[in-house]
Amino acid sequence: MLDANLKNQLKAYLEKVSHTIEIIAYVDDSDKSREMLDLLKDIAGLSPAVQLSEMRDSGERTPSFSLNRVGSTMDLRFAGIPMGHEFTSLVLALLQVGGHPPKTEPAVIEQIRNLQGEFRFETYISLSCQNCPDVVQALNLMAVLNPNIHHVMIDGALYQDEVNERQIMAVPTVFLNGQNFGQGRMSLEEILAKLDTGSAEREAAKLAQKEVFDLLVVGGGPAGASAAIYAARKGIRTGVVAERFGGQVLDTMGIENFISVKETEGPKLAAALEQHVKTYDVDIMNLQRAAGLVPADGQIEVRLENGASLRAKTVVLATGARWRQMNVPGENEYRNKGVAYCPHCDGPLFKGKRVAVIGGGNSGVEAAIDLAGIVAHVTLLEFDSKLRADAVLQRKLHSLPNVKVITQAQTTEVTGDGNKVNGLRYTDRSSGQSHHVELEGIFVQIGLLPNTDWLKGSIDLSPRGEIEVDAHGRTSMAGVFAAGDATTVPYKQIVIAMGEGSKAALSAFDHLIRVTAPAEDKVAVAA
Repeated sequence: MLDANLKNQLKAYLEKVSHTIEIIAYVDDSDKSREMLDLLKDIAGLSPAVQLSEMRDSGERTPSFSLNRVGSTMDLRFAGIPMGHEFTSLVLALLQVGGHPPKTEPAVIEQIRNLQGEFRFETYISLSCQNCPDVVQALNLMAVLNPNIHHVMIDGALYQDEVNERQIMAVPTVFLNGQNFGQGRMSLEEILAKLDTGSAEREAAKLAQKEVFDLLVVGGGPAGASAAIYAARKGIRTGVVAERFGGQVLDTMGIENFISVKETEGPKLAAALEQHVKTYDVDIMNLQRAAGLVPADGQIEVRLENGASLRAKTVVLATGARWRQMNVPGENEYRNKGVAYCPHCDGPLFKGKRVAVIGGGNSGVEAAIDLAGIVAHVTLLEFDSKLRADAVLQRKLHSLPNVKVITQAQTTEVTGDGNKVNGLRYTDRSSGQSHHVELEGIFVQIGLLPNTDWLKGSIDLSPRGEIEVDAHGRTSMAGVFAAGDATTVPYKQIVIAMGEGSKAALSAFDHLIRVTAPAEDKVAVAA
């Protein structure tokens, strides 16, 4: 199951554990049970600290397995074979159950241990989902630290009956005590904030006590991270306030055009960005959404949604962008009930079903190609008279037998039965006729919208809502600079955002020098 290289790496990891790990495999005679057992036997054979036993006719999900520390009452399970993106989740779970300390802030660990009540989490994932491991790893750690927290990862592709019964059409989907808890990427801190209702007020009070920053970055994507690093290297007091560190990069699957890195994935790059920022003296304030920007007594005040405010001498806005929605009836109603925005994450949930992809650019065509290998049929709808994707992608798309391309199609409505999507309506722009396509899933791939709604009336925005900047990254408000996908700078690329973030920070530093320099007459008197 594991190749020699993986075995050697895992063996080295398991040498770090200080407690015996007990694995119980719940199996039957199916091929998947045998495949899971092969994996677990490989793991058990790497360390005497791992004990493996089998159970049949247990009433548990089969195949699945549990991890526990001998002598403890941890309840941490994997219903499926955690390979692909989830192999790291398995390795971390083994280490943490085995007593290896997690790389988590002591205050967060204490917060987890102090949670009161009984929490039974079920997380539905797909092995191709890059957003799922963060959620699985967070809940696994919580189950290791608090005996009242129970967690099971469930591979939706393997447990299709459960997926259909619970009408799960997006991953990760988390249930708590049988009720829907949340969907999509969630960090450990976000999960804790939902469980510990008093944490938001405590955090707001802490933020209100912060001293004035020389430079405050709003946004934690590539542009924001670059700005923070360049500012911190100048020795000035630097802070980053972000809704989620990593930004849109966290939702990006393959990255093959980041110079000097042949290939990587969004979550890996986001983690590397955060680690790089943390090597400097930067105050990172995560899970905070900005709500307002106002000048205040020669400084700039950034107001947050939780009621707190931060003050800075200069600000770099790097709030990035989000998926553009179709804004048609039914889209919001059926979001995560058939309407999706991440084909890599949610595609496996639509195995054997009919889906549509909205958008004929590179993202849309790539999504259609990927989905064609999973689903029964893909209908790609493009508003324009022709596809806009690269020619090589179009050739691949047209070679697929289960893909239909419709151009000059304006999507007008998402239809459903009240619980899930059952089709969409579109208007043929050439004839004006309306058509209905029966299907079970819709993947929207029509570009991005800048995250600038909170800035309206504060600084100048373009008709598209982008922050207007000059060649130095300056905005219409003195002392406020901007960079990345939220600005009017063309070509929304990671490498461009990083360069613009660096430039904005340097411009802000130059601004600080000029506004704090003594007047010429005072210098002459001193001389």
